[in-house]
Amino acid sequence: MVVYANSLRIVPRLRLTAIIIPMSARDAYSPQVPRERVRNFSIVAHIDHGKSTISDRILEATHTLEDREMTSQVLDTMDIERERGITIKSNAVRLFYEADDGEVYALNLIDTPGHVDFSYEVSRSLAACEGAVLVVDATQGVEAQTVSNALLAMNANLEIVVAINKIDLPSAEPERIKEEVEDVLALPADDAVLVSGKTGEGIHDLLEAIVALIPPPEGDDGDPLAALVVDSWFDAYRGVVAIVRVMDGEIRARDQLLLMASKAPFDAEEVGYRQPREVPLRRLGAGEVGYVVTGLKDAALVHAGDTITSREGGATEALGGYREAKPMVFCGLFPTDTNDFEALRDALERLTLNDPSITWEPENSVALGFGFRVGFLGLLHMEVVKERLEREFDLDLVATAPSVDYHVHTTKGTVLDVKSPKDLPDPSSIAFIEEPILKATVIVPPDYVGAVMELTTEHRGTFENMVYLSERSVEMHWKVPLSELILDYFDQLKSRTKGYASLDYDLTGYAEADLVKLDILLAGDPVDALSFIVPRERAQAMGHDLAVKLKEIIPRQLFEVPIQAVVGSRVVARTNVKARRKDVLAKCYGGDISRKRKLLEKQREGKKRMKSIGKVDVPQEAFMAILKVGE
Repeated sequence: MVVYANSLRIVPRLRLTAIIIPMSARDAYSPQVPRERVRNFSIVAHIDHGKSTISDRILEATHTLEDREMTSQVLDTMDIERERGITIKSNAVRLFYEADDGEVYALNLIDTPGHVDFSYEVSRSLAACEGAVLVVDATQGVEAQTVSNALLAMNANLEIVVAINKIDLPSAEPERIKEEVEDVLALPADDAVLVSGKTGEGIHDLLEAIVALIPPPEGDDGDPLAALVVDSWFDAYRGVVAIVRVMDGEIRARDQLLLMASKAPFDAEEVGYRQPREVPLRRLGAGEVGYVVTGLKDAALVHAGDTITSREGGATEALGGYREAKPMVFCGLFPTDTNDFEALRDALERLTLNDPSITWEPENSVALGFGFRVGFLGLLHMEVVKERLEREFDLDLVATAPSVDYHVHTTKGTVLDVKSPKDLPDPSSIAFIEEPILKATVIVPPDYVGAVMELTTEHRGTFENMVYLSERSVEMHWKVPLSELILDYFDQLKSRTKGYASLDYDLTGYAEADLVKLDILLAGDPVDALSFIVPRERAQAMGHDLAVKLKEIIPRQLFEVPIQAVVGSRVVARTNVKARRKDVLAKCYGGDISRKRKLLEKQREGKKRMKSIGKVDVPQEAFMAILKVGE
């Protein structure tokens, strides 16, 4: 009761009661769709063929987001994805679509990357699907990653829906592209859907094709739980959140679960799906794709490809998981502030959670201090990871020049894995060195075949064969050392073919090569972070090129800095960075000439002392100059 002193009126106190919305009410706007009307599919394509734009139009057509929530590349959640205009991480959302037959279908859409460096993300996404939408550019046609992604989907026994995109462009030739799809991919072109991701034309037909051609998922809610972890990330408040595809059984909130690979027990704090906002549900049934909040605080316990099951009465065997990604490019990452070493370690642990293709191990450099030798799938992957570490974890990093994994056979009969040039043993103890070889596929218009031949031969490529896919495209097969590909091959390929060439590659094995270590000395001191492994016959030319580039990059000191390229004990190239002259006579107005001589002599003595004990500051651009050697 509340008593008012001025009027002595007694009135009852208002009772406030919490309004609890039952879970069933929260599901009211999420239709409960039976399994036969569920469709799980990925959108795959060559880079820049319009996957993300088509995803935007599908979200609009199904009214998944309101107009005020729609942005371009809405499924690309990272700033770096929007800035570069590429998809880096797969993203899964659930849509509800009322088809022409009057039924409501639940469509689980997974948008995937297109660049060859992120093909591992594509393979993970396809494992959660029964079908794939293969997007082909109506002007560019079938390109290298189009073929690669189509083969991934075929090998996974998925139903493929071909979508010919960009039909709104004046240069679009959909009928020719249909023929190319049939000739190159052996897919029926009659079922191909003509769409425009820009205008939205044909999106309704594409959704109808998805509903009609892609089969519903299999599985039984009554079987023991087996759910595949497709992706995961760390939430500071809720712990690890996992995207899962439930193969059998069901997951309910507060279920007692177990990760089969890491043996980590946890209770499901929340389950639901993304739209792309998170929508909690009471359960995820067999065949569904959604998220599970694990509450685990250790990010290393949840791996993509692991199997989630019940702690009691769960599955006895884990699901197949994924083919382990093998890093092909390695570089050193060092914090500019040595106090950030532990922060870099924590950042790598968290980033590895949803990108298991990254490997890392501690490394010590005389020039840069303590850091990590990190493995990546390619150069773009390396750039993206470095930028994510700097942006998302507020780190300032120095990256050394990339290298590959060499197999060094010693005279004692042992084989060493050398991922960093500084780990290469003494030449007298080396019997021979093997380097990784790629099987590279280049699709290019016939007019540029000669340019590709010249470029790839310059990069020690071995020609295998060439197939005319059509009058406008030729598929060339090469074997190229990986170390050549990570230098400037891709940039040169795009430049010499005016952007028309597309490249796909896969590691095939190792081959013996005559290689040596090229060291760089600054002011007589070796800089281990600037060393790299090169073919013996090109060591002198590459050393000269690098020395000249470093001369332009390294800032002038108060003393002359000699730059030397050295193979073993032999100097193969040398240049000097001239000293920066300080005007010590600026305040000397007239007077006896002996006063000026005294000041100049004092400066000369100081320069000698600096030269003997001084260190040269090396900017980040110097480590990346190796990538431009030979341009």
